[in-house]
Amino acid sequence: MRRLSAAACLLAAVAAAGPALAQAPARTPASAAATQDSAADEALRALFRQSDEDNLRRNPLSAIFRGDLRYADRLGDYLTDDYYDAERAAAEQSLAALQRINKAALTPTNQIAYDVFEYQQRESLRQLDPAILALTAVRPVDHFSGFQTFYPSFASGQGAAPFRTVLDYENNIKRHADYVRLTDRSIARLREGMASGVTQPKLIVRNTIEQLDQLIAQDTQASTFYGPVRDFPDSIPAGERERLRAETVRAIEQINAAHTRLRDFLRDTYLPAARDTVGLGGMPGGDRLYAALIEQNTTLPLDAATIHAQGLAEVARIRGQMEAIQRELGFQGTLAQFFEHLRTDPAYRPASAQALIDGFQAIGRRVDARVGEQFSTIPQTPLEIRPVEAYRERGAAAGSYQDGVWDPADPAKNRPGVFYFNTYDLPSRNTYGMETLYLHEAVPGHHFQISLAQENTALPAFMRYGGNTAFVEGWALYAETLWQELGMEQEPLQRFGGLDDEMLRAMRLVVDTGIHAYGWDRDRAIAYMLENSSMGRTDATIEVDRYIAIPGQALAYKTGQLTISRLKAEAQQALGDRFDPRAFHAEVLMTGALPLPVLEQKIDGWVANSRR
Repeated sequence: MRRLSAAACLLAAVAAAGPALAQAPARTPASAAATQDSAADEALRALFRQSDEDNLRRNPLSAIFRGDLRYADRLGDYLTDDYYDAERAAAEQSLAALQRINKAALTPTNQIAYDVFEYQQRESLRQLDPAILALTAVRPVDHFSGFQTFYPSFASGQGAAPFRTVLDYENNIKRHADYVRLTDRSIARLREGMASGVTQPKLIVRNTIEQLDQLIAQDTQASTFYGPVRDFPDSIPAGERERLRAETVRAIEQINAAHTRLRDFLRDTYLPAARDTVGLGGMPGGDRLYAALIEQNTTLPLDAATIHAQGLAEVARIRGQMEAIQRELGFQGTLAQFFEHLRTDPAYRPASAQALIDGFQAIGRRVDARVGEQFSTIPQTPLEIRPVEAYRERGAAAGSYQDGVWDPADPAKNRPGVFYFNTYDLPSRNTYGMETLYLHEAVPGHHFQISLAQENTALPAFMRYGGNTAFVEGWALYAETLWQELGMEQEPLQRFGGLDDEMLRAMRLVVDTGIHAYGWDRDRAIAYMLENSSMGRTDATIEVDRYIAIPGQALAYKTGQLTISRLKAEAQQALGDRFDPRAFHAEVLMTGALPLPVLEQKIDGWVANSRR
């Protein structure tokens, strides 16, 4: 899973958020579209610039993640009515301005940008509908996507927040005060939900309490928040260090107090009022919300029944391929027995966290040796491999990715993209899924897709830094399908690991809809995942709890991958020997994360032009 690009994931629910650009025609025939910049193109770019500037001011975290520190002394007014009103007004104004621009007069690339911008503004308005906010804003905290899940890492000295100057440290302390206010604001929103009967499931509340317990239990000098003052960079004058350390300690004490207030409120007041059901179907307004979340996460007008049926079909198909691998390996018994063998045999367990690091680095070197055969542009942003921090590892996915920054004009802003792997309950982890996990989270998955978009300065900022889950996660799952072309999964067991990961995404279609549309309980969902894959109970439980906490998100992976794979197959059929995977991948990647209907329109236009 993509790391929550932390700001991107966090803000998705509340904010609207190169060289291959010339190969980006829309469905409009080339003869009918502008071929050089016009007044309409300049008006469009001006709208994009103003919208982006206004958005960064309203959403300081987005600016920080991009290396823009003009508003780095604040977090923002998240969860306030004023914030939601400002976001809604911005989307309405942007749409009105967009509709004054003649789309037909734009260059083909800008026609795509027009469509993406319009889609994003309309999607923002759907999420900011007061009827939807009444179901979402009052549930601001869960163990997977609440502020407490990303802010400690963000402020740790190892995250996106910079610590190079005295001002950086002072801004961090000011943000800590904002975080305390935001934590208390979360309590107020949760109280609103209690009054309206719109609450989190008890399961999610208990998980969040446990997460807060771990943060509260940290001694001040062992605190994640203490990291920046543990070892100052040489750029911080010696005479300033003691002051900054003392102010940071006071801020940590205030954060601990706020975490304690939130934990105690959840435990003593909210938990008794929380719902026993785990699916949105058991929450007032939940059916309406789930329908909205399906479209939000897939960018397609799908319904739960269609997705559930598609998931069942994919599970059956992948099981057939798994059985073939089982036979190839000579295992006698049922597929269920083979799953259990893989779960329990120590031969498939990593020896240590360091062994995982070494293994992923070796995989990376092998992929790098072949990736140029499939991709014409390689990101400049470096990649690091790290274990998930202890405070969040229990509820974290097996792998995740955090965006990097690459700015040749200002190297001080630069930071690597990070591929995180989870070492929690190490005996439950396996080694046969390492290659496919690397393809998904790192190269050519999230690290390629996100970095190539951000490095492409020819794109408007909202396309460089924005996106949607269906494209982002669909691309990463599609990247796993390139295992043969990249020389991965040549051993049958590693190929099984690839199938096991694909099975996970297929099961998500069944389980997410099962929980939120068909009334499945947690135990049934976990049992289904254990019956159809080799994943251990720990991972299956974490996965199911994730679907309960963030409904609909898990539907994006397979939906996006199936769309990209279908477009590739159609292009191969249409172009025959003229099909070049490097050109196809450039078309998919070099205009950022497109809504799937816009991507389909773009690829159709590319194929049509390529056949001329």
